[in-house]
Amino acid sequence: MSDIIKLLPDSLANQIAAGEVVQRPASAVKELLENAIDAEATFIKLIVKEAGKTYMQVIDNGKGMSETDARMSLERHATSKISKSEDLFSIRTMGFRGEALASIAAVSQMELKTRQADQELGSVIVIEASEIKKQEPAAAERGTSITVKNLFYNVPARRNFLKSNGVEMKHIVEEFQRIALAYPEVGFSLHQNDLETYSLPPGKLSQRIVHLFGKNYKEQLVACEEQLDHLSIKGYVGKPEFAKKTRGEQFFFVNNRFIKSNYLNHAVTKAFEGLIGEGSYPFYVLFIEIDPKHIDINVHPTKTEIKFDDERTAYAIVRAAVRQSLATHNIAPTLDFSADINLAQKIHINRETIQDKNYSQFRNTDTRQQSNKDNWESLFDETPGRADFSGIREEESSEMTLTFGSDMNNDAGVEAKPEKGKPIFQLHQRYIITQVKSGMLIVDQQAAHERILFEKYLLYLEHQSGVSQQSLFPQAVSLNPSDFSLVMEMEEEINSLGFIIEPFGKSDILIKGLPADLTSTNEKEVFEGLVDQFKKNVELSLPKKENLARSLAKRTSLKIGNRLNEEEMEVLIDQLFACKNANYAPNGRKTFHILETLSIENYFN
Repeated sequence: MSDIIKLLPDSLANQIAAGEVVQRPASAVKELLENAIDAEATFIKLIVKEAGKTYMQVIDNGKGMSETDARMSLERHATSKISKSEDLFSIRTMGFRGEALASIAAVSQMELKTRQADQELGSVIVIEASEIKKQEPAAAERGTSITVKNLFYNVPARRNFLKSNGVEMKHIVEEFQRIALAYPEVGFSLHQNDLETYSLPPGKLSQRIVHLFGKNYKEQLVACEEQLDHLSIKGYVGKPEFAKKTRGEQFFFVNNRFIKSNYLNHAVTKAFEGLIGEGSYPFYVLFIEIDPKHIDINVHPTKTEIKFDDERTAYAIVRAAVRQSLATHNIAPTLDFSADINLAQKIHINRETIQDKNYSQFRNTDTRQQSNKDNWESLFDETPGRADFSGIREEESSEMTLTFGSDMNNDAGVEAKPEKGKPIFQLHQRYIITQVKSGMLIVDQQAAHERILFEKYLLYLEHQSGVSQQSLFPQAVSLNPSDFSLVMEMEEEINSLGFIIEPFGKSDILIKGLPADLTSTNEKEVFEGLVDQFKKNVELSLPKKENLARSLAKRTSLKIGNRLNEEEMEVLIDQLFACKNANYAPNGRKTFHILETLSIENYFN
C-alpha cells in the first residue's frame, strides 16, 4: 500500500495559518499596529479604504529592518522576540509568534518598505499570495511602511463572509482604539477613505481618552490606582451618572495587551452595584500589570484571551480597587479600610466566599428556582398581582436562540385565536390570559409585542414607508467613531424606520424625529438602544434589515411590569394573530401557550 501522508506546500500551509490570524481586515490592522509598537515607533499612521477590503497601510517611524530581516519577517515562525521555551513565560512584547506578516501575505497583495536609521537606502519587497514578486533596494523613510491590497483576493470564499463596510470599519476602529489607549505616549492618526478620522498627539492616558471618545469624557473620569506586591492596577472609570444604556467603552489591558474577560468585567460591575441602574454600563479603561509568569497569553491566536494562575484573587482585587476609587471621590460609600494598610491586606480574600469562576453566568440556578416557586405560590394570594417581578432581569427573558418556523406553527396560531366577548385579564403585568375553545390562552406580552413590532418594522424597511414624528427640540447623540461609521452606513435603512437623523459634528448624530408610533419620547435612549442591540445581533449573521427590525422591536416592545387595560390587551392579541408567524418572537421564544381543558382537569384528579 502506498504512503498517503505528505507535507503541505508552504503556500497552502500559509493560507491555513492565515485563517487563524487574519479573520477580517481588522485582524490584519491589529497585527500591523502591534508590529509598529514593537519597533519602538513614536508615531503610527493608519490609512484604510473600503473598510480595509481593498487597501490598508500602516506607516511607522520605528527602527526599521535590514534587507535580510525584511525578507525573514515574511517567513512563518520567524521572530526576534523569543529564542527558547522559557521566553514564552516572560513575554512583554505584542507580537511573538512570527506568523503575522506571512499570514497576511498569503491572502493579499502586499508591499513592505523599510529603512534603518543608519542606512542610506532601504528595501522594498512585493509579495502576492506568499510569492515574492520583487525585492530590491529603494529610497524610503526611516521606519517601516506596509501596504496590504485586495485582502482575500485569492480566497473568494473567505471574502464572501466579510460583513458590510460599516461593520468591518467598526471592527477596525475598535482595534485602533485599543492600541491607541494602550500606548498614549505614541502618536497615532487614522485616515478613512482619504478623510482624517483621528489625529492623536502623544500625551497622558486621560488626554488620550478625551481625544478618542470626546470632550464630555473629561468631566466623568475617576482615577483608579492601586499597587500590590505582585499585581498593580491603574486607569480610569466613569462616574455612575455617565453610565450608558449601550455596552461600549469598556477596556481591560494586562501588561498593555487588550483582553476580553467576562469574569473581570463582572468584578467592575459588582463594584458599581447600587450606583447605576439595571441595564446601564459604566465606562472604564483599566491596566493590570502582573509578572508574565502568572499568566498565559498564548491560549488563542488573537491573543485577546489570557489565563491567570489565580483568577479569583484578580477578581477580588479589581472589584475592591474600583470600589475604593469611587469611594475616594465621594461617589460610593466609603469602604471600611484603614488608611495605613495595604489593599492586599484590606481585602482579606476568602477563597470560599469569592464567586466561583462559573459565576460569570451572573445567575444562580437554585435562586431562580426558588424565585419561580415564590411567584407561582403568589397566584393564590387574596390580592391578584401581588407577586413582584421587578427583580427579573430583561436578559433572562431574551436569550438569543435561532428558531426556524414552519407552516405547522402558523396553523397552530389559527386554533389559538381567542373567543370574542370572553373575560381577559393580566397576570403580574407579564402575561395576558383569556379563554379559547380548547382551554385557556396564556400570552407573553413582551414576546408577543416583539413579534408584532418586528413584522411592522420589517414592512417599513422593505417599502421605505416608516412614518416620522418630528421632535420639537432635536437631540444630539454622541457616538464613538466606530458606531458613527456603522450608523452612517445604515442611514437609509434607519430613515426608512421613521427616524430623521443627520450627522452633527465629527461623530455626533442629530435626531430630528422618531417613528410616529413609538410610545417613548426619549430620542437618545431609543436610538442608543437600537445601535447597541444591532451590534449584539451582528454575531447572528442576520441580513441588515432583519437585524434592524429585530433590534428596534426588542428595544421598544412592552416590558414586564407594563400594566394594560382590557382594550389594550384585546388589541395586542388581535395584532399578534394577524402576524405571519404568531407563534414565536423574533428571537425564537414562544409568544403564547394553550393550557387545554383536559390538562386543567388533571390537576383536580
